[in-house]
Amino acid sequence: MRSNRANLRTVSLAATLPMVAGALALGIPAAHAAGNPGRDTLAGTKPAWATAKADKGAASDSALVNARVYFAGRDASGLAAYAKAVSDPSSPSYGKYLSAKQAQVRYGATKAQVAAVKSWLKSAGLQITGVTQHYVSVTGDVAAAEKAFGTQLHNYAKGSRTYRAPSKTASAPESLKGAVLTVTGLDNAPHKANHDDQLPGPGKVFKNSGPFSSYYGSNIASTLPDAYGQKIPYAVKGYTGKQLRAAYGAGTYTGKGVRVAITDAYASPTIAFDSQTYAKKNGDAAWKTGQLKQVLPKNYTHTGADECDASGWYGEETLDVQAVHAVAPNANVTYVGAASCMDDDLLDSLSKVVDNHLADIVSNSWGDIEANQTPDLAAAYDQVFQFGAVEGIGFYFSSGDNGDEVAHTKTKQVDTPANSAWVTAVGGTSLAVGKGDTYLWETGWGTEKATLSADGKSWTGFPGAFTSGAGGGTSKTVAEPFYQKGVVPDSLAKANNAAGNRVVPDIAAIADPNTGFLVGQTQTFPDGSEQYSEYRIGGTSLAAPVIAAVQALAQEARGGKALGFANPAIYAKAGSKAYHDVVDKPTGTDLAVARVDFANGLDATGGLLYSVRSLGKDSSLSAVKGYDDVTGVGSPANGYVQSYKKH
Repeated sequence: MRSNRANLRTVSLAATLPMVAGALALGIPAAHAAGNPGRDTLAGTKPAWATAKADKGAASDSALVNARVYFAGRDASGLAAYAKAVSDPSSPSYGKYLSAKQAQVRYGATKAQVAAVKSWLKSAGLQITGVTQHYVSVTGDVAAAEKAFGTQLHNYAKGSRTYRAPSKTASAPESLKGAVLTVTGLDNAPHKANHDDQLPGPGKVFKNSGPFSSYYGSNIASTLPDAYGQKIPYAVKGYTGKQLRAAYGAGTYTGKGVRVAITDAYASPTIAFDSQTYAKKNGDAAWKTGQLKQVLPKNYTHTGADECDASGWYGEETLDVQAVHAVAPNANVTYVGAASCMDDDLLDSLSKVVDNHLADIVSNSWGDIEANQTPDLAAAYDQVFQFGAVEGIGFYFSSGDNGDEVAHTKTKQVDTPANSAWVTAVGGTSLAVGKGDTYLWETGWGTEKATLSADGKSWTGFPGAFTSGAGGGTSKTVAEPFYQKGVVPDSLAKANNAAGNRVVPDIAAIADPNTGFLVGQTQTFPDGSEQYSEYRIGGTSLAAPVIAAVQALAQEARGGKALGFANPAIYAKAGSKAYHDVVDKPTGTDLAVARVDFANGLDATGGLLYSVRSLGKDSSLSAVKGYDDVTGVGSPANGYVQSYKKH
């Protein structure tokens, strides 16, 4: 399911924007503003959609602006350089992490910088509403914002709506000597995330209909039509921890002593009960007192169905918590809930993890499309990820559930924040675990669906249309990171320009809902009662916590030493036996499963729906030998966790 950052930029992902995000991420100082003496430009603050053609004229001087001014800190380029060095196994600084306090002292803003930024904003007539070690939040009218940031705010047509944005790149006084990283909020288009799990809102009960397979291929749909020249199995009821641990080589490791954080929006009111009940019913270790903690905001906002749909996020939290515990049953889990699905609130949750070093591994099953990602926000996210890296904290983001995004947005693009060069983007597979918990194979996750004909003798329009698949592809905005060079083929890295770009994902795990994971959640039944119920789910929202849990096992194998930002280490093992090299036709032929659903989502009274789901059909993306844009370097094999033992 992957949660969208609300639909305001509901966490979606990637945008066709100039390459300034990379420059900001590397702490390149602001340029002197041409034709604007005494000012430093804040690159990336004018969105790509704010064009002369879309300009509807000046915004009202009295309209309200809420903005955040992020500090560059005392050494932005030093922060990026050290984040790289401590994460690179070939660097002498590898693993020499700083504490949260040391990182702030070395790279955070000085008291003098904070005071100077506040003084400048106040003198322009803006009111300061909050100060953290990362930013100053302000409110005021358009006239004051224009004065502060040296730009005019205009209204622009974007799709069918009109939003406000700077008519030229914002700037800050040169006298601040580069103390400002960026400003967000001058444009008021929604910036929100979606969760990646295609979840029914727990508001309303959802159940799967059988027949099921208990393991892959255990129950053949002998009365249904053939697919690809053979009878096909019914979908599994939902894998559980024992099967996933076997598939990904957990061995005897349990994540003991390792701290994993999960970020989503909001908080499920029944998470403790649901997770304990699920563990008991499905053979996982019982949760110990204090093993699951929640860090929650005082107030929640944007909860409505037309904004973030708060209850829709409960299932995301449930999936993430239960998947981590199923694979790493002794890891400590801290759930950090954001006040909403808006970027500002999700950024605050990530900062809480970093500033208080709540965990070494952070699972995040949400995102948005790159086209919705503006460079100012990319810079703010990357700064948090870099602070995390120097502390030994790694972030894992689901890569998206819409394949190349063409069917969803009409444009080939990746998702964000998975597109950041400073996070591990987790792609998805269809997983076959056979009798006796034996790993059989995986394909890239990409589903095509056809329904049963009225006479029951054929699949209508077989194999049918694309429904969902692992997000992946080549970023249009993020430069190729050092760790992908020599592993990612040029055909992918240079798909958008000769200099090369970031390609997503980095690694993969189970994501296909048709070979999905069983979760348990309190849901509302038609009679109004709330009852615990179980259902099968998937999405890269499942893959991210599974990989986070596998990383917890690897950290335990390493003697508890944090893995930090893991991509350089992940790519250093590319092509080795540490990974299953996932391809779309692992058995040499096309694969499919039969699925039966209740028409009403609850029981057979509304009838049954029969469909065939083909595997390994991820839009224009393909899982091939070696690195690919569906599964990255592959999924963890028996030997991945153990490969960390001697380091």
